[in-house]
Amino acid sequence: MVYSQEVQHMCVVKKGPNHGPAPIPEEGRWVKAKEIKDISGLTHGIGWCAPQQGACKLTLNIKEGVIEEALVETIGCSGMTHSAAMAAEILPGKTILEALNTDLVCDAINTAMRELFLQIVYGRSQSAFSEGGLVVGAGLEDLGKGLRSQVGTTFSTKAKGVRYLDLAEGYITRLALDEDGEVCGYEFVRLGVMMDMIKKGTDANEALKKATANYGRFADAAKYIDPRHE
Repeated sequence: MVYSQEVQHMCVVKKGPNHGPAPIPEEGRWVKAKEIKDISGLTHGIGWCAPQQGACKLTLNIKEGVIEEALVETIGCSGMTHSAAMAAEILPGKTILEALNTDLVCDAINTAMRELFLQIVYGRSQSAFSEGGLVVGAGLEDLGKGLRSQVGTTFSTKAKGVRYLDLAEGYITRLALDEDGEVCGYEFVRLGVMMDMIKKGTDANEALKKATANYGRFADAAKYIDPRHE
């Protein structure tokens, strides 16, 4: 350590207060975090790129400072999906400090990493009050049985009205309109479920039929339209 001349000639004044950091909640415990290995928890966060043309939802499960599980979900930019593939390979095994200072390929993913870092080192993780935290693999529970992101994609114009394209239930195949021409329900396909059935040998048309369901007053509609072509 190199000190300036001014500091070298100063007299010593003893430091009094030394109570350490404030405790933060981590996996059902109160922890005074002094090192990266003191940090544990599962949390989610959103990041965006500089031109704000795409976003990333990042889920990390951290045990003793090391990322054990990563779920990377992206939207709005085709190149970002490939960045997500690379980030998912990069993140596990790194400490959260390493990950914060690693190029995760895409601005949106880097920003999400920054936001998660702030949450978790301040004790704001989703599992802060869960005794023992969450098991590695808990991130997949967000995706449900079909292991697909919860996506909401809708489009509308003043001239032609709204079109539901993708909602949490699945890929929208038909919109149901009532007597006033307003949406009163929709038909959807659970793509993850359909693909699982096809992989097990079910005929594609049969799988499509079994994975199709509807919501709202679909059966009572006055008219049905294809949201992508009508």
